[in-house]
Amino acid sequence: MTTATMPTPTFKPFQRQTAGDIPGFDSLSDEERFTIDVVARVLPFRTNNYVCEQLIDWSNVPNDPLFQLTFPQRDMLDPRDFDTIAALVRKGAGDDEIQAKAREVQLELNPHPSGQVQLNVPSLDGAPLAGMQHKYDGTVLFFASQGQTCHAYCTYCFRWPQFVQLDDLKFATREADNLTSYLRAHPEVTDVIFTGGDPMVMRTNVVRRYIEPLLDPEFERVTIRIGTKAPAYWPYRFTHDRDADDLLRLFEEVVGAGRHLAIMAHYTHPNELSTDASELAVRRIRETGAVIRSQSPVVQHVNDSSEAWADMIRHQIKLGIVPYYMFVERDTGAKRYFEIPLERALEIYNECWRGASGLGRTLRGPVMSATPGKVMVEDITEIKGETVFALRLLQGRNPDWSNRLFFAEYSPDVAWYDQLRPAFGEQEWFFQRELDGLVDELVDQVSNRSRLPLISTG
Repeated sequence: MTTATMPTPTFKPFQRQTAGDIPGFDSLSDEERFTIDVVARVLPFRTNNYVCEQLIDWSNVPNDPLFQLTFPQRDMLDPRDFDTIAALVRKGAGDDEIQAKAREVQLELNPHPSGQVQLNVPSLDGAPLAGMQHKYDGTVLFFASQGQTCHAYCTYCFRWPQFVQLDDLKFATREADNLTSYLRAHPEVTDVIFTGGDPMVMRTNVVRRYIEPLLDPEFERVTIRIGTKAPAYWPYRFTHDRDADDLLRLFEEVVGAGRHLAIMAHYTHPNELSTDASELAVRRIRETGAVIRSQSPVVQHVNDSSEAWADMIRHQIKLGIVPYYMFVERDTGAKRYFEIPLERALEIYNECWRGASGLGRTLRGPVMSATPGKVMVEDITEIKGETVFALRLLQGRNPDWSNRLFFAEYSPDVAWYDQLRPAFGEQEWFFQRELDGLVDELVDQVSNRSRLPLISTG
């Protein structure tokens, strides 16, 4: 492993209550600071000294893409909701009153889209497993309770309910034994994704507690993935944190045990790859034998241009990162601020694809993680005199649906799967009846439970 020699940076987080301490915050107007305070009552806000000092160009605020990516903006809320919260703040209302109104707004923002609560929580011996999701046959998501925060929050995050004390809508568990028991009962599972939040906020001894049991020979079929934004928001986790070397040794142990270790890194803008600290983190991770794959939504105000994506892909290829997914912003939280039409997302993808190295054409997109599965927009074309979206179900709740082409009516304004309608006068998608049956069955299972515990204190 490359030795990190520079002085150890100290992580300093900032939230709404400590925003005045943020480097650069005094360059904002009073109105801009008030806006951040208001929106942060509803949507999560957390940043840190690295993001503020090395990634944000304060001379370009509020247009700077990393500022947009990490700081609340007025139009992330419906104007009526913003005005309601703002009026309470201005009159000096108590925290309980403001929080009660904020809860009403949050619950109107589709906190868990695509059936995450009703459809994805698995059971073992008839009991629901808190802190896990199992949507696709081969893949299980695991939410370690100690990893349910991030070094900084992305304003577009579709898992924002994890961070705003909506405990009844939170996925989290400390029970590592539940994961291994579930894997024994489900031999079809080949991939475990540690997610959150961000698992890389956990100390290495905690990460080891969850990962080490999977290195037992009985789980040799299992690939381990770690979803993380740390290489972008706190690269020192892999270089200078006091247990960074221990973490990389754990990565080496995983690879040495014959397992594929995939670091699913969230890079949203090329600037996140441009610092010396970021490049060193990537080198150190790759030296362990782990593979870094990159994924991000395409979002307005941050990376809604082919130039940004082309630059990001070039940086990734140079550093040995494998471009993986271009996602479409999910229909939750601040989607109204970030969404772009599917047609525009496809244009951005095609334009950056044309100029990409062959090594960068591993990027797949634009992809919607919707209720039936991962729906990719392949093309806009004309068939039988009708302009249509050509779609592919990359992965489905039923694996038999996977890699199937299907077609939707074209509209320049459509921005999400639920807005699409079948083309050619068809009344339903090819998978619709089976999906409806699966949904009914899963909802019945949930309703038959005395209570669905989505949070475990261990």
